[in-house]
Amino acid sequence: MLLSPRYRFLFVHIAKTGGTSVRAALQGLRWRDPWYYPMFLCSRMSHLSGHRIGTKLPRHAKAVLAQELLPRPFYDSLFKFAFVRNPWDLQVSSFHHIRRERPHYLGGHQEFADFLRWKLDPERPYQYHVDTSITRQSDYLVDLHGEVIVDFIGRYEQLHDDFATVCARIGITPPALPHARKATDRKRDYRSYYDDDTAELVARHFARDIELLDYRFDPD
Repeated sequence: MLLSPRYRFLFVHIAKTGGTSVRAALQGLRWRDPWYYPMFLCSRMSHLSGHRIGTKLPRHAKAVLAQELLPRPFYDSLFKFAFVRNPWDLQVSSFHHIRRERPHYLGGHQEFADFLRWKLDPERPYQYHVDTSITRQSDYLVDLHGEVIVDFIGRYEQLHDDFATVCARIGITPPALPHARKATDRKRDYRSYYDDDTAELVARHFARDIELLDYRFDPD
């Protein structure tokens, strides 16, 4: 999550949706934000003292957390945005990310289908690096009553265009959007990773995302 009091925006960072690139592009704004320095100092003092006072919002926090922690008039005044991604494509991306950077979290499964079934098994013990990517994207966007509380939902599939829209709303010239963590070890078409059973497994688990965000296995 990235909060800028000066530019009046809150970026809700959903894992594996291009958020690292968005953060990298917008990070430079913090040096122009006079609120960044006291926020950073308070965060460091909080960390060093052992008394966590909530001065820094977690990287992958949900919008409802900010809504509950921040004064409501301030939260309402922010331009709140997030990016989402086709759930089937997101799971392929997550598999390759874990296999490439944290293979010890694969649970001993080297094939995508085996890993996916294990990953979505409700009896599997929780593991942050695995479970972050199966948290429903809609959960990041809604309040405690299930109502959407962000102002703009961009799509990974049109990241550059939607990022330009975000920058226009913030009131800045769009900075370069780097392709952070670009994968070179996966097939381009996510559909080739699935059979009918595994595609249905994702459809069931992410039914709320598919309905709210209007995604399909075959986008054509």
